Amino acid sequence: MTTTNSAVFAAIDKAIENLNFDAISDERRQVLQPLVDYIQEKKNLNQTIRLNFICTHNSRRSHLSQVWAQVMASYFGIKGVYTYSGGTEGTALFPMVAQTLTGQGFEIEKLSEEANPVYSIKYAQNEHPVIGFSKAYDAPFNPQASFAAIMTCSSADQGCPFIPGAEKRIPITFEDPKAFDNTPQQAEKYLERSVQIASELKYVFSQIK
Repeated sequence: MTTTNSAVFAAIDKAIENLNFDAISDERRQVLQPLVDYIQEKKNLNQTIRLNFICTHNSRRSHLSQVWAQVMASYFGIKGVYTYSGGTEGTALFPMVAQTLTGQGFEIEKLSEEANPVYSIKYAQNEHPVIGFSKAYDAPFNPQASFAAIMTCSSADQGCPFIPGAEKRIPITFEDPKAFDNTPQQAEKYLERSVQIASELKYVFSQIK
């Protein structure tokens, strides 16, 4: 198992320590295994690891996955990992995502005020922040080749059988917290989804040797 470090902010470090992936089912671990294999293979070859998390609107699950994957790479000291996200169309990062991550210890700064604002999502004192905004998966901001496409929603998984430039296409779908927007359970369900994604990505990166 890769050795952990304390590069991330203390609150995020504590949140990660409290994540328990023992409850992840064997079936779900099989779903996650292709991502483990991809990262391990690239690391063994000393190659850059580019992960593009794709959902329909690039507004919720794909952003949470992008952010937590970058954090876990830093937490486990795995170098050369760059995470991205995109959608079948661009919309906007849903504000509750930023609010949820702030509550988990991230320092988030809104860099612009247009309909699709850009966010700086900082997780460690000396690491480049994740730049969060909604975009198509093949937007110029994202890698055009030599990356893994991780499909985080069933709609994008079914609607995009082929991702140009991707070395590997890996379906790891999550339920959409959007179903609870404007309900009393909204904050609880967004946190629940963020914790699930963080737990599963902690498991993935913990397997890298």
